[in-house]
Amino acid sequence: MAQVVVETQDLTKTYDGFTAVDCLSMRIEEGEIFGFLGPNGAGKTTTLLMLLGLTEPSGGAAHVCGINPTREPLKVKRIVGYLPERVGFYEDLTARQNLRYTAELNSLPRAEAEEKAASLLATVGLSEVADHEVNTFSRGMKQRLGIADIWIKDPKLAFLDEPTTGIDPQGTEDILNLIAGMARRKITIIFCSHLLPQVQKVCGRVGILAKGRLVAEGSIGHLGGQTAAGGRYRIEVEVARSSPGLISSLKRLKGVQDVQSAGGSLHIACDKDLRGEISRAIVGNDSQLLGIKIEEYNLEKIYKKYAREA
Repeated sequence: MAQVVVETQDLTKTYDGFTAVDCLSMRIEEGEIFGFLGPNGAGKTTTLLMLLGLTEPSGGAAHVCGINPTREPLKVKRIVGYLPERVGFYEDLTARQNLRYTAELNSLPRAEAEEKAASLLATVGLSEVADHEVNTFSRGMKQRLGIADIWIKDPKLAFLDEPTTGIDPQGTEDILNLIAGMARRKITIIFCSHLLPQVQKVCGRVGILAKGRLVAEGSIGHLGGQTAAGGRYRIEVEVARSSPGLISSLKRLKGVQDVQSAGGSLHIACDKDLRGEISRAIVGNDSQLLGIKIEEYNLEKIYKKYAREA
């Protein structure tokens, strides 16, 4: 079984009677890229602060790699990296010098730090500007340096808060590829962003927070199935010839709830993925199957549904 890196049980935070995070329970495993979504004020930042040990929960519990961040915040900080939306560096130092400083803070031997800094600057595409002062860098270059700055300490977990905001399309693609590379090295990532297509591209699972509560959690496919008419799947089928007999056969399949015909297409609502059974029924009714697909629900549709209901 994969190692659980983040686990919360009924994690709660209140401020003067206002509940910012309300009984949050979730598990995130090693190597996952977990999309943590929600509108401003939903409780995302407060949750991250509790996981980092920077604010104390009002109730419940949180563990990062088995460590309680409230009781042992320094231990958690040693194994967690954080890239804020506006990453800060020593602007009058070079990229290499900034990485050296982070390495020293984390007690890396000098020779190892030098080798690692050079390797990471190459990985994030900054080798040619490694000895330039950071005050000459664009926002995208600073974000890439921020990823190297996280990576140099070999964290178990990284919080990325809006890592691609304000970056051009090619720079965004580079950042997303770097994030995927971190996950391949077993660095677990909590990815906070309002750019939902990017979240959908790299995240295996997402959690949607609204008014402090986790209103949805799971893979895009799972949440998409739940979004479709109360948990049903919608399957679109193209056939060479439809007939009342074929429609009757499809309606008799266990799990099929409705069949609608529109031209050469059949729209089938069912409570599970019945593409195999539907294909066999079509062939058994002497009709030719031209195409079959599950209607996909993108993350934007899913997000809007749960945000609206909350």
